[in-house]
Amino acid sequence: MSIDPPGSGSTVRRIMLGASLRRLREERGLTREVAGFHIRASESKISRMELGRVGFKTRDVEDLLTLYGVDDDADRRGLLEMVREANTPGWWHKYSDLLPTWFSTYVGLEEAASVIRTYEVQFIPGLLQTQAYARTVIRLGYPDVPEEEIERRVHLRMQRQERLIRKEGPKLWAVIDEAALRRPIGGKEIMYEQLKHLMAVASLPTITLQVMPFQFGMHAAEGGAFTILRFPESDLSDVVYVEQLWGALYLDKREDIDPYLTAMEQLCIESTTPGGTVEILGDILREI
Repeated sequence: MSIDPPGSGSTVRRIMLGASLRRLREERGLTREVAGFHIRASESKISRMELGRVGFKTRDVEDLLTLYGVDDDADRRGLLEMVREANTPGWWHKYSDLLPTWFSTYVGLEEAASVIRTYEVQFIPGLLQTQAYARTVIRLGYPDVPEEEIERRVHLRMQRQERLIRKEGPKLWAVIDEAALRRPIGGKEIMYEQLKHLMAVASLPTITLQVMPFQFGMHAAEGGAFTILRFPESDLSDVVYVEQLWGALYLDKREDIDPYLTAMEQLCIESTTPGGTVEILGDILREI
């Protein structure tokens, strides 16, 4: 696939608006070619609009809504409001000088997700990191940048976490390999604080935390870390995010998503129960 980099707009709002326009066109039995002709554009532009891969002009959307027979003022206002939202920079735009386009896409998707399921091998997931742990990990990745930039990156990570405690925030289901819990990132003091933090958040109703223990050896996700994002809008498919050294894959086709869903389900079966997670964390804390 994939989802194209979003620039400064809202990736998910563009996808939602595109899906709505596609549904309206299909309900009228119109081809993309006819729709494109109506707004003085090509069939391929309509395709890109419906996939959420380009920006939207208010005039184009107004003309398409007229063609599709959307006459109700409230319906039109709702869809035109989505145009405004799709073209409005997200809060993370102020960090655009720090974020590569491939990760800016992820932050936008994460912000809109209703369920985030993640498997991590090397590090504690970013959404569950303490400031000290995050600062250490970021320094490892960016050893030559000024301290001010390090702190901005830490602040960005902490801001991403804020949505987890909001009433309308997403549910987070994280499976962490035991190796990530035992890897001494930053030294004993930082790891102790990090593990205590995991014990605290494990009790939150919106967070499910499991550990893939060493005793299982080979398991369903030996290929590495990944995240599955699910959205409240039924028109939107899940998105699988697989981060690489200097880039990322975004998968949204059913045949690409299914193997990851299967792997995640198997991981959850083989990993600790929430109670077992607290027990493992306690054992490791006593060893520090």
